Amino acid sequence: MTPDLAGRIALVTGASRGIGRASAIALAQAGAHVILVARTVGGLEETDDEIRKVGGSATLVPMNLRDFEAIDRLGGSIHERWGKLDAFLGNAGVLGQLTPLAHLEPKTFQEIIEVNVTANWRLIRSLDPLLRLSDAGRVLFVTSGAAKKHTAFWGGYAVSKSALEMLALTYAVECEPTAIKVNLINPGPMRTQMRKKAMPGEDPDVLVKPEAMAAKVVEMLSPGYALNETIVNFQK
Repeated sequence: MTPDLAGRIALVTGASRGIGRASAIALAQAGAHVILVARTVGGLEETDDEIRKVGGSATLVPMNLRDFEAIDRLGGSIHERWGKLDAFLGNAGVLGQLTPLAHLEPKTFQEIIEVNVTANWRLIRSLDPLLRLSDAGRVLFVTSGAAKKHTAFWGGYAVSKSALEMLALTYAVECEPTAIKVNLINPGPMRTQMRKKAMPGEDPDVLVKPEAMAAKVVEMLSPGYALNETIVNFQK
């Protein structure tokens, strides 16, 4: 049974495509008003169109997550309009460049860390007061199996996802005395643009579509989800 999220406010980063888009649509279909965050206006509008088709509602926030001051302002704007935040899906991420660590361009490494790690810390910092105002704040970050593997050429991305897991799990422990639950989900091989970039010769038809995971995301961001400090592997 799909959870009833009527009256709840959810924020999704990377909402213009892939996992973020599919999850945002599912959250809206379950009744949540979804704040859509991504860099591309066109992609956000496409997600909004799909949300409207299922009878949902959304607010579009075109934003580069490397604009940390904008993240700080986002929390204030949400407080002024809704006074709380019930769910946060930290999905946005970049792959960077698959190359030996010694060959990784400093600007590329910096982007990977800023988008995959620093931006999520800034989002925690900005959104934590709002999540504490919810009766059941739920936070979910998207991780990767790369965080646990030592694979040649994947160093930049793997380092960032490993750091993200530590960030999220530490925040989860800190939230134990509150009504907030913080978890991670590892999608596994999935038909996304990032996967296509990483594995250009792979047949996309053998991969799971992001829409298949959307129901699990809705479940983990619902008030009834009681687990905290866990990493769920979607494709076991």
